[in-house]
Amino acid sequence: MNILVTGAAGFIGSHVAEALLARGDDVVGLDNFNDYYDPARKRANVALLTPNPRFILHEADVRDAEAMERICTAGRFDVVIHLAAMAGVRYSIERAPLYTDVNVRGTVNLLEAARKTGIPHFVFASTSSVYGRTEQLPFREDDLLGRPLAPYPATKIAGEVMGHAYHNLFGLSFTGLRFFSVYGPRGRPDMMPYIITDCIVHGREFVLYEAGEMYRDWTYIADIVSGIVAAVDRPLGYEVINLGRGEPVRMADFVELVEELVGEKARMTTPPAPPSEPPITYADVTKARDLLDYNPTISVADGMHRFWEWYQAVILKAQ
Repeated sequence: MNILVTGAAGFIGSHVAEALLARGDDVVGLDNFNDYYDPARKRANVALLTPNPRFILHEADVRDAEAMERICTAGRFDVVIHLAAMAGVRYSIERAPLYTDVNVRGTVNLLEAARKTGIPHFVFASTSSVYGRTEQLPFREDDLLGRPLAPYPATKIAGEVMGHAYHNLFGLSFTGLRFFSVYGPRGRPDMMPYIITDCIVHGREFVLYEAGEMYRDWTYIADIVSGIVAAVDRPLGYEVINLGRGEPVRMADFVELVEELVGEKARMTTPPAPPSEPPITYADVTKARDLLDYNPTISVADGMHRFWEWYQAVILKAQ
């Protein structure tokens, strides 16, 4: 297949592009290399892809509608995997205009480009954060939305809803994948697995809300990639699907796991959680199993061991 991957230089995007290339697909990657975190990390991710002759990189911004249409016209893609976004719940709190611009307008630009150029299938990166403080456990895709806790999940709900409009009006197949706390090698430095590990290694203090009495459904990057690739291969009309592990982990226990890996004790403050943070994320992955044959296999202990090996080999080695 010929596939466009937006956000291809990022954490998830680089792993997805790598997996697609490994199975023989042609991949066009798109990224704007913004400075949300060090662009050098993204350049290093792309350097793993560029030696492959079936990979082409476009340095462009999803907010540029003309560029999106031009790239899609030239590419004649079978599917768009739209991973590019402004990410992060906390960073979005005071930046609603920026998140709306990138995540809503940028997504519409790509949907329009897909419509105009006849791309039949669109896979969209959504988030577990769309569920907010739902009382339904585990989180199911048929839970009513509309009460996001911050601008980031609000923009992702908008992307899912706009995808339905394009499916209804133009027949575009649209699969929205709600990712649950993705972690692993190349993980972003603003994400908790990286923050906790880095702070313990360097003896710095970090914030752990509610003394660690919160739960997150950590999902290893390889499992997420398997779900994305399955969604690429199975146009479903219109669906939103959870991709998680389905085993929430108490944050205090997660910190203890990292302490054991690093061999040092954590230093942390434990304030109350802000209103942007739900007490738990917990994926019901029944729908993913049924529709995508999704089967997460990497435990948090195994996944964090792999993350720690990468951190030592790449991050510590560079310091």
